[in-house]
Amino acid sequence: MKKIVSALALGAMMAVAAAGAAGAKEWKTVRIGSEGAYPPWNATDTSGKLIGFDIDLATDLCTRMKVTCEFVAQDWDGIIPALQQGKYDAIMSAMTITDERKKVIDFSAAYGTEPSVFAVPVDSPLAKALSLGADRINLNDQAAAKPVLDKLAEALKGKSVGVQVSTIQADFMDKHLPNVTMRTYDKIDNAGIDLNTGRVDAMLGDRSVVEEVLKATPGKMVIVGPNFIGGVIGEGMGVALRKDNADLKAMFDKAIGEALQDGTVKKLSTQHFGYDISPK
Repeated sequence: MKKIVSALALGAMMAVAAAGAAGAKEWKTVRIGSEGAYPPWNATDTSGKLIGFDIDLATDLCTRMKVTCEFVAQDWDGIIPALQQGKYDAIMSAMTITDERKKVIDFSAAYGTEPSVFAVPVDSPLAKALSLGADRINLNDQAAAKPVLDKLAEALKGKSVGVQVSTIQADFMDKHLPNVTMRTYDKIDNAGIDLNTGRVDAMLGDRSVVEEVLKATPGKMVIVGPNFIGGVIGEGMGVALRKDNADLKAMFDKAIGEALQDGTVKKLSTQHFGYDISPK
């Protein structure tokens, strides 16, 4: 995400930063934005209430910080601009910490981690072609990653891959598979629908979310290939914050550290995912 900042806007940002340095805000209520369409991380129930791992963990963190949580639903493609505009104070929406995002927003310490995986129709030739002989690939290890990525590019030649817009998976496609057709969707569920109906050949997403999509059509699609971590996949999921809220970041960092230490993150993630997504 790139922006041209006018001198006037830059001056306003500096003024806000100076005001923040003069005295930390006494936080009593923290408004938290979440997509509500990315289960099991976050979802919306039939009454319109936000639910899921992010919401349960946020509630726990707010209790530790001795503040009241207020949750705000926000479509993914506008979630960072809405934070910057003050619609809410923080984002907890399975947002991965990346260098690109850190240019415009701040992050707490990571509270979860998740590999990215491909899924294809169970009867697709890609189910075999994408079995690349590696269970996990760390993109920071270029020597190990390059031959696998080369095989991946060859297997997907002439194919199309569905991803959610403005995600690390879209970044993965741009960087590592630039010659493969990428189709973006507002919600990951819609990529799953198109995969099931043959409009795309594969989809790429966070493993737990892809597994959730596959549950909607049992036996129709399958996860294939390695679990990808590191590099553009990022440093794990964190709370996103405006850069002028260093005091709130410190509060979240402390609360997340406590929740990891006492096993709360493990307990909640086992409840929602069936396994522990605590950062290792």
